[in-house]
Amino acid sequence: MSFLPLVRIWLLVSALASAAGWILSALGQLNQTGYAIVAALGLVVFFLARRELLCDGQLRGWLRIKSRLARPFPLIFTALAALVFLGGALYLPSNYDALTYRLPRVLHWLAEGQWHWIQTGNPRMNDRSCGFEWLMAPILVATKSDRALFLVNFLPFLLLPGLVFSVFTRLGVPARVAWPWMWLLPTGYNFLLQAASLGNDAYAAVYALASVDFALRARTSRRLLDVWLSLLAAALLTGAKPGNLPLLLPWLIVFLPLLPKLFSQAVAGLAVVLLALGASFLPTAILNHLHCGDWTGMTLENTSIIGQNPLVGILGNTAVFLTSNFVPTLFPMAGWWNHSILTFLPDQINALLAANFEAYFYRLGEIPTEEAAGLGFGLSVLLAVSLLFAGRHRSRRPSPFLTWPRRVLLLSPYVALLVFFAKSGMMTLARLVSAYYPLLLPALLCASAQPALVRRRWWRRLALAVMLLAFVAVVLTPARPLWPVRTVFHFIGDAGANHPLARRIRDVYLTYADRPDPLAKVRAALPDDCTVVGFVGAADDTEISLWRPFGQRRVADVLFTDSPAQLRARQIKYAVVGETVLGENHQTIQAWLQSHRATLLASVSATMTVSLGPRLWHVVRLE
Repeated sequence: MSFLPLVRIWLLVSALASAAGWILSALGQLNQTGYAIVAALGLVVFFLARRELLCDGQLRGWLRIKSRLARPFPLIFTALAALVFLGGALYLPSNYDALTYRLPRVLHWLAEGQWHWIQTGNPRMNDRSCGFEWLMAPILVATKSDRALFLVNFLPFLLLPGLVFSVFTRLGVPARVAWPWMWLLPTGYNFLLQAASLGNDAYAAVYALASVDFALRARTSRRLLDVWLSLLAAALLTGAKPGNLPLLLPWLIVFLPLLPKLFSQAVAGLAVVLLALGASFLPTAILNHLHCGDWTGMTLENTSIIGQNPLVGILGNTAVFLTSNFVPTLFPMAGWWNHSILTFLPDQINALLAANFEAYFYRLGEIPTEEAAGLGFGLSVLLAVSLLFAGRHRSRRPSPFLTWPRRVLLLSPYVALLVFFAKSGMMTLARLVSAYYPLLLPALLCASAQPALVRRRWWRRLALAVMLLAFVAVVLTPARPLWPVRTVFHFIGDAGANHPLARRIRDVYLTYADRPDPLAKVRAALPDDCTVVGFVGAADDTEISLWRPFGQRRVADVLFTDSPAQLRARQIKYAVVGETVLGENHQTIQAWLQSHRATLLASVSATMTVSLGPRLWHVVRLE
């Protein structure tokens, strides 16, 4: 199958990027020269291993491609992928988590030439996993722009169909059933919307699938390369997010019998193990332990993101998981839901939820967004319909393929998901578990009635309608709208501004349009001689605007408690102070200016999120 060489190459690129990040940081050479040497070494490795990496691959002729695209499922997927790419190419990244800590932390590392523990009021800059960031770093070094960073998500997105088919069929899903689902599953809203963004949830699905796929292949082929690639994929899965750690359970079930073969070539096996350790969450866990005494780093963050009662976590997260996935694609009643849903619950239940979850963990949106979407309404309904049909037409003769060991393997992702539910108190749960979805589906699609179902005309029409519904999510997404937003609102004019729903839609789209550079006017107020700017912001404020254009200015995060002497020691002559952090510390800008012997140069209003609205930002000069 021709997708396999591409998967192998992506796994090696991902692992080498992580290893390069840590090694170059240790040498103080996280820069253009360091990455040029790594790229040269990578090409040498590829040349030496090209036969192994490219085996099982074959070029698809134009007639073969044309024949496949004549079929509706791959044709619609290709059209969706083209729109996703168009959105990624037209718009700068606007994922708020990425702009708040993921992209700035890389810029801090590159400015210092190494990974380092950043002095900041935003602990996510330091304690979060680095897998996605290490993939971004060489692109930033090479281009000095974030324009192409969406490729870190888009390229693995294209690998999903082949991996889904391979894993599904190896886990017992009939090929006739796996064929439509290999195109359907990647059209989940979370996969489509994150494929052109800097979200770090959905891209890990490729690692989850590849870890199981290569382990299953190795069980039959006994090829050492498959064993090594399975190990690397599992390591990369944890390096993407520590929340993926429970997903190692299905991989371990398949991989444990292969352990004796791992070191059949001792030197090469040791090198692969070291590479896997560098690509995993382990380096970050060690650094977290050294800097804050907790390998997870959660002691630095809001404790509400960690569930206190496992049973409440499982029940609450299950409810959120279902509502978030079955919410209609267009849901104008989201405001009512968010303000009213808890009023229907007893006070005792609300008290348990408040003690175990973040505020607004149940929040739903009017339309799917990359920050919150799960598989989405269409796929969830299609799965529910397929399960109902399979239940009504269940065969009395059990499938000989579903042995007890295989049943345990099929159910293990659900055990992993429950473990995550038991510990998580975070909002936007549906997108956080993006890597789990592909391994959850095989247990639902192994029923003996599924092959008959996918042949039925009504099911195929429903499945195609679900894929067409995904166009709505891709075209309307506020992060990358593929419709003339400003033209439409200009045409509507004051009539739309007076309607609450229209005003809400306008505010959301315009805020997203400015989000890649929310403090552009603040940056314009900085003097021309400002090469280092202090940033005094709250934990959820983003400093990304002050870095632009990349490579011309350095941002120094300033704690609210830092003294004037500390700022002068860091050669900070100018600073940007946010009104939000002033309010959190019950201080006015005049009091801050007086205590730091600073002069106010300008005050600019800027909006980072719709929920917070416009806030003042003060540009100051330190004496």
